[in-house]
Amino acid sequence: MKSLRARLLWFLLAAIVLAAGTQAFVAYRTVLSEADDIFDHHMQQMALSLRAGLPPSATVGGLGGGEQNFEFIVQVWSLDGSRIFESAADARLPQRAVLGFSTVQARGTTYRVFSLQTGALVIQVAQDMAARRRMAGTLALNTVGPILVAAPLLMLVVWWVVSRSLAPVARVRRQVAAREADDLSPLSEADLPEEVRPLVQELNLLFERVRRAFEAQQHFVADAAHELRSPLAALKLQVQGLQRAPDEVTRTLAATRLAAGIDRATRLVEQMLALARHEASAAGGDRREPVDLSEVARLAISDVVAAAQLRGIDIGIARDDPASLRGEGEALRTLLRNLLDNAIKYTPAGGRADLSIVAQSARGVDLVVEDNGPGLADGERERVLDRFYRSGEPQAPGSGLGLAIVKSIADMHGATVTLDRSESLGGLRVAVHFPASA
Repeated sequence: MKSLRARLLWFLLAAIVLAAGTQAFVAYRTVLSEADDIFDHHMQQMALSLRAGLPPSATVGGLGGGEQNFEFIVQVWSLDGSRIFESAADARLPQRAVLGFSTVQARGTTYRVFSLQTGALVIQVAQDMAARRRMAGTLALNTVGPILVAAPLLMLVVWWVVSRSLAPVARVRRQVAAREADDLSPLSEADLPEEVRPLVQELNLLFERVRRAFEAQQHFVADAAHELRSPLAALKLQVQGLQRAPDEVTRTLAATRLAAGIDRATRLVEQMLALARHEASAAGGDRREPVDLSEVARLAISDVVAAAQLRGIDIGIARDDPASLRGEGEALRTLLRNLLDNAIKYTPAGGRADLSIVAQSARGVDLVVEDNGPGLADGERERVLDRFYRSGEPQAPGSGLGLAIVKSIADMHGATVTLDRSESLGGLRVAVHFPASA
């Protein structure tokens, strides 16, 4: 039974039927038993009331006229065995009876008899057991009747309550079924019960992650179509120039330019893939864990130290406060590597670039990269965080995605990126601030 509604209705209605049947059976048997006790009590009281009104003489009375009733019989006997009174002729009850309650056979049926001795007389009160059972059965059925009527009404109430309670689930199902494939808007949480609302909230979070993933894919496709057109066209021209080169010197120059163009195109594709990967990671949910920033900094330095040595740039960790945060280790390594790579590109040969980890217990932690390069004008400090924007400095070729990747990773960790002038080195200072809750 896969339907929750059918399962609830089946078990609840079965429980109602079982409970009503059990209650009806117990009530029926109890009423029958109590009816016997009541009838016995009435017989006893009738005999006691007759005793108070009978004289001690042996002559009490004769048979009365009119219609005779054999369902309830009263007889009075003397001690010598003479019947001096009976309520119905031809009752044929035993002349002698055991005092108290007894059961006797007479007139083809069973009688319940109560005998009481008072003075010189014996009083017998008898009741036909068939008549007693009919009256007791009628009384029991009258008691069970309301239960049999209430059970169907209760079943209808349960069916209505279950159907109304599960209506929000059916409404959510209809909303999802009616959606187009590209409709990732949130589902309505209005009038949802507490048990269903978390499911809808998780669905909305899933829709949001899928929407971000789609947007990241669309951005990547648009960026690739826009940005790869020019490098590929330049490579094609360089290949044609190499083919038309008239001498060895020209061919060598064309080959050098072609290799440089391939390197730039390769770097552009790598940066675009890295940006798309981090955007997809941010859209895919929280997979963060505790990360030691000192270890991440050492790994990032090792990634760029070779490029720094080629240009004679002094690169290292100027300040290393013990700090850790919840994040993605590889993404933070990419963030620092891009900042250091950017500093190496724009720092003159023989210059200096420093990495600092500044822990502020109350405010969080800062990752700071400084250099003694030319820096950036105030108007460019915000624009360089955009995709494919490059500073006007001609000496450092690039794709314009390095700082955009830094911003994407910072956003994924809830951090902020600030660009300013370095007070100690005079060049650019890039600070990534992670709040204390990160």
